Amino acid sequence: MKKRKPLILVICLMLLAGISQAEAQVKTENSSVTITTNNLNIRQGPGLSFPILGQAQTGDQFNALSREGDWIKINFQGESGYVASWLVSDMTASQTGEKAAASTNSQAIITTDGLRVRKGPGTSYGVLGTIQKGTAYKVKSTEGSWVKIQTPYGDGWVANEFVQYSGSQKKNSSSSSQTGKITANSLNVRNKPSLNSDIIGKLNSGETVAVISQNDSWTEISFSGNAGWISSQYIAVQSTQSKSKRKQSASGKSGTITATSLTVRNKGSLNGKPIGSVTKGQTFPILEQADNWVKIEYQTGSYGWVASWFIDITAEKNSGSSQQSVNGSSAIILHNGSNIRKKASSQSSVIHRANKGDSFEIISLNDDWYEVRLPNGGTGFVAGWIVTVEGSAPAVTKPGAEQHLQNKTIVLDPGHGGRDNGTTGARGTREKDITIRTAQLLADQLRSAGANVILTRSGDTYLPLPSRVGISHDHNADAFISIHYDSTPDRTARGATTYYYHPFQKELAANIHSNVIAMTNLRDRGYRAGDYHVIRENKRNAVLIELGYLSNPAEEALVASAQYQQSATAGIYQGLARYFKN
Repeated sequence: MKKRKPLILVICLMLLAGISQAEAQVKTENSSVTITTNNLNIRQGPGLSFPILGQAQTGDQFNALSREGDWIKINFQGESGYVASWLVSDMTASQTGEKAAASTNSQAIITTDGLRVRKGPGTSYGVLGTIQKGTAYKVKSTEGSWVKIQTPYGDGWVANEFVQYSGSQKKNSSSSSQTGKITANSLNVRNKPSLNSDIIGKLNSGETVAVISQNDSWTEISFSGNAGWISSQYIAVQSTQSKSKRKQSASGKSGTITATSLTVRNKGSLNGKPIGSVTKGQTFPILEQADNWVKIEYQTGSYGWVASWFIDITAEKNSGSSQQSVNGSSAIILHNGSNIRKKASSQSSVIHRANKGDSFEIISLNDDWYEVRLPNGGTGFVAGWIVTVEGSAPAVTKPGAEQHLQNKTIVLDPGHGGRDNGTTGARGTREKDITIRTAQLLADQLRSAGANVILTRSGDTYLPLPSRVGISHDHNADAFISIHYDSTPDRTARGATTYYYHPFQKELAANIHSNVIAMTNLRDRGYRAGDYHVIRENKRNAVLIELGYLSNPAEEALVASAQYQQSATAGIYQGLARYFKN
């Protein structure tokens, strides 16, 4: 027995040393955390099964004691408590010192695609989102081999090896006399470009302010004689220089913005970097068109791309081919099985079928149809909206989808509501809140096209499933769309799925699903039969669509963004138009 005591003592000392070493590895010295959601549960241990000590609200700050996996130990009202790391933002003392101040005059240019932005300086921290190669973000501070930058997801950390640094961030010159129009009510003005900074006042929609500088996420303005900061997505920046100096449209077309606030990007893609915004009613010359995007001069000397489904494009009427410059131009077919007809009419006979990528010499332009040279030497006509043009020939815009939606009765069903929250995302997003936001945005778009739109709920109210179906039947709906967001224990699951129950509902599901995927670039999980009450018991054309996974933290951040909401609703809008057209 006596011989065992030294051995037991050695083992205990080794275990104690290991515990001390492990604790040192996760200790967050001189660190604090800021709560990013309301009514966050503070628990007695690092897990959802532990009792609740109390609750914290958005913006509350606590001293961080240590980190255990996905949980952070904090000092809560004199006791030790635990919070989920994906529901807080970390802020260490080194982030607020001289090092941070020294680095704020530079930008980090990303050198790889899909770079993860994390909540803290290390791979153990939660992922806020991903950013792409070539984008540039303001540097906030550095710590070891990590750099803190200002991103569309908020302040986050990326590995230093994947960035290059530029010089001082350019400020907008006062000689440009830029002003901005506020596009949101009760917009907070802060003393620093951070959601954690103090609010020094508020602005309302329509107010005009002087712009001092801009970066990706924040705009510096003159406010009550001092400098203040507002979110860039809620201001439309304009120059006071004469609009007559804008470049004239090379296509002879102009476009009027139809969205309340539309993001301008540096390239024609949802992956393009946001560089500004424009507001409803503004009109710009169309400089270029590519797929579903158009290039505009949104400020004097500043050019960018906006989604064409939120812009009303008008063109000069074509009175004949002799007035159009088409020399050396070609029409490139966009879809397989495209018809080339004998005359410039969709009622004319088909004389040739072409496939995606086929190129034809343009001979003339007749209204919205190109006369093209066929392989056999003959000529035919192809609709201008199913081709893209190379050369000097003017592009033709597809006739508006609104003509197919006029007078249609469409019932929108925002999932859940009231006491039924639906699923709750990894970051705290409640399904019932985001479904109503999606439905209201879509309703505005459909109504502007002349559709008769009914929402099963317009507020945070509970509505039984049979009542939702009853609304569809009572209004003899031409289409019923039930809007949801998905969830699964697998936090890597992502993508959109559309469901139908009855065979006659399948075509509507196919049209909506394909357009949503095209507009959002979400992972395509397909459209399929599903046994859901609101479509099973529905005698009208009805579908249920899951617009992304709230259980995936990265996808949750994406689907909650204004840009995604615009794209998703545009996809449903176009899908409905295509269905009714057919």
